[in-house]
Amino acid sequence: MSPGTGTRSSTAARVIAVVADVMAVIIGLWILMYLLEANRANDLVGFVKDAARWLAGWSYDLFTFDDEWARVVSGYGLAAAVYLFVGHAVAGRIRRL
Repeated sequence: MSPGTGTRSSTAARVIAVVADVMAVIIGLWILMYLLEANRANDLVGFVKDAARWLAGWSYDLFTFDDEWARVVSGYGLAAAVYLFVGHAVAGRIRRL
């Protein structure tokens, strides 16, 4: 291994883990705002909702529960869990290189 290679892979792994964490936090924040009935006319709430919707586009409305809150929690929660799991798995794999 050349000098500095471990440091580069460690930095890359850290960046991947942080990006996955930020994505999951945005989605989690939207779930919390939805459950607490945040004012959707607020710019911050709108931004978080749009970002979470974009990040969880593949899992949004994946489940068809009767209650809307259950669809939001399960659909967005699944996306957050997948981002965390995959992001940290990839980061761990890169650290071992």
